[in-house]
Amino acid sequence: MPPASRHNRDPLGWCLLLTAAFQALVLWRIGIPTRYYFDEIHYVPAALKLLDLIPANREHPLFGKEVIAGFIHLLGDRPLAWRLGPALFGGLGLFAFGRLAWHLTQRRRATIAATALLATNFMWFVQSRIAMLDMISASLCMVGLWQFAAALRARRTGAARLHLVASGLALGLSLGAKWSGAPALMMPGLAFLVLRLRETGLLHVGRRGAGPIKGVTLTEAALWLGLFPFAVYWATYLPAMFYAHHALAPLGVIEQHELMIRLQDSVKKPHPYRTFWYQWVVDWRGIWYLFENVDGAQRGIVMIGNPLSMIAGLFALGWSLWAAAFRRRWDALAFLVLYAACLGMWIVNGKPVQFYYHYLLSGAFLMGLLALALDVLWERRDRWRWLGTGVMTLSLVIFAVFFPIISGLPLPYRSAYNFWMWLPSWR
Repeated sequence: MPPASRHNRDPLGWCLLLTAAFQALVLWRIGIPTRYYFDEIHYVPAALKLLDLIPANREHPLFGKEVIAGFIHLLGDRPLAWRLGPALFGGLGLFAFGRLAWHLTQRRRATIAATALLATNFMWFVQSRIAMLDMISASLCMVGLWQFAAALRARRTGAARLHLVASGLALGLSLGAKWSGAPALMMPGLAFLVLRLRETGLLHVGRRGAGPIKGVTLTEAALWLGLFPFAVYWATYLPAMFYAHHALAPLGVIEQHELMIRLQDSVKKPHPYRTFWYQWVVDWRGIWYLFENVDGAQRGIVMIGNPLSMIAGLFALGWSLWAAAFRRRWDALAFLVLYAACLGMWIVNGKPVQFYYHYLLSGAFLMGLLALALDVLWERRDRWRWLGTGVMTLSLVIFAVFFPIISGLPLPYRSAYNFWMWLPSWR
């Protein structure tokens, strides 16, 4: 991890400002539509049943539904309550991603760019405004990674230990919301082991006083990044142990997960929005979360990626392979490994029906790679420097242009959506 430059100040204020602007946009009119849309029909009723300790939606872990249920308990059964949890976690996850980018790169412009690119890549915004489990899980994943990176940067062992504890807590809760981020959640523990092996070699890997965090042994790291997250994850199932029927046995770990995997694999009916990983990568096919006359107007909410930043990110992906291999850019390698791990899970996953929103985390890490590539362009002193500014500016402009069709604003007439359908496959 490169040391911070004296003239490369931490852009904490910019991260906070971008997060506040993003949060305000997410919360604006979040109560529309006033009824369930897309997969809210599964998760909100499941959260309501959870309040009565009735089992539902048993194929997914409980924490995401517990969050939704908690806001319904506080605010009542209404749209604001359904969506407020994912919305707030969306803002938290964006801020955590910005802090992760800073701790990994120590590059001011790259950190600001990464935060802005994620805020405007469409996916993070759309998923923050719907009562689903994905944003809660993805946000906590970002928090866990941020806290681990902060632990590596900490100057005192005590501070580093607190960051590790926070990382383990967030990682366990992320897995307790949904399994989608599992590959990324394994990375802190694996990274600690790899960094330790790099310093000590295999024969002395358990040596006291070795890195990457002085004073934290391999055994202690395994506790905070392995056993503790698992204990937190299992604690999220506590309400299921008090179900009126089909209660979960406290030690029924294997049986519970066999049931969940069996239920997930049982969904084999063809779905019109079913897609494959190679279609996600090129932004070929999204999902219409909503398209109908509702709340007095024709409205549409489409889940696609920002066509500029998501495609430009693929060029950054190629650059990162070269930079990691020949320029020893470990920050690029970190984002590259996270991207590949999250996407790779869906490539090898045997789940019969997959959707574009499964690209949520990979798409976020792709924005980190794009920010690093743009930062390299900004460091140049030739005409290519302006390419970075152009890509960044156009990405923000395209977000503004597509805002009506990703936020459910009223459309003047039904066929007005054609203005945004740049590819036939988006229809």
